[in-house]
Amino acid sequence: MRPDPFLVLLLLTVGVAALVPARGAAVEVVDVAVTAAIALLFFLYGARLSAAEAFSGLRNWRLHGTVLAATFVLFPLLGSTVLLLPEWLLPAPLAAGVLFLCCLPSTVQSSIAFTGIARGNVPAAIVAASVSNVLGVVVTPLLAALLLATSGGFDPSTLGDIALRLLVPFLAGQAARPLIGRWVARHRGRLALVDRGSILLVVYAAFGEGVVAGTWRALTPVSLAVLAGVCVLLLVAVLALTALGSRLLGFGTADRIAIVFCGSKKSLASGLPIAGVLFGGPAAALVVVPLMLFHQIQLMACAVIANRLGRRRLDAQPTTGAPSQV
Repeated sequence: MRPDPFLVLLLLTVGVAALVPARGAAVEVVDVAVTAAIALLFFLYGARLSAAEAFSGLRNWRLHGTVLAATFVLFPLLGSTVLLLPEWLLPAPLAAGVLFLCCLPSTVQSSIAFTGIARGNVPAAIVAASVSNVLGVVVTPLLAALLLATSGGFDPSTLGDIALRLLVPFLAGQAARPLIGRWVARHRGRLALVDRGSILLVVYAAFGEGVVAGTWRALTPVSLAVLAGVCVLLLVAVLALTALGSRLLGFGTADRIAIVFCGSKKSLASGLPIAGVLFGGPAAALVVVPLMLFHQIQLMACAVIANRLGRRRLDAQPTTGAPSQV
């Protein structure tokens, strides 16, 4: 239930951006640094992810298809309902941020961790989360173009720039994986610092630009409360629908647990740098707020659910051996 340490770092970065935003010539330096950091980040993503192993694990195609449907179909459909809210209640940049959040792939680490805590199908969770992230490099920008172009939050003409800044480094990392894959695996801990540093730089640039432009005046206590409510309702709806849907589809308990935890997550690590590419200008500062808020809500809620499921399944084993229900 404690705050995610990385989220604390993100909030501290927001504070630094509010007090000391980049101005004048420093803006160009920060922009170049952000571009390089995002390219390096997606290069490392490509070098880490074994696409061949991920796709070879698709034998359980029903499970992985269900997770992908929840991630890239159910989430966007539910998120689109925020367009019904008046702008005075939820400003357009925050609504765009909710839609963008719904386009993101699942997390890897927390999906696997929570599935393990709940005593679910961990191998299936590893494959499902990995496939989601591989596909997310392409699917997320396309979904964002489809959903946000109609609401004025995204310019589809920038897809070429997105491919150059996200997809090309990712594919380069995949191509370099046979040469550097083992080195990357051995230094995963140190390279995680590069990942987080890159993301913090993206956050500093986006929030600093918003401070200079005065974008933060749009974030009122009312809109923030409404946004928190939207994030909670979105998570509850996806958790309930994935649990019900996986049961109706006839999955076993362990598979249902993997579907619930993989299908209900959204990746902060992938989302922040992608937002830095998709959204130009000061509006990017508000667009990433829903993702940061949803990230902490999903961690807190799923930690409680996973622990309870794990205890229930453990208690059921020595007595009846019957599987618990999700």
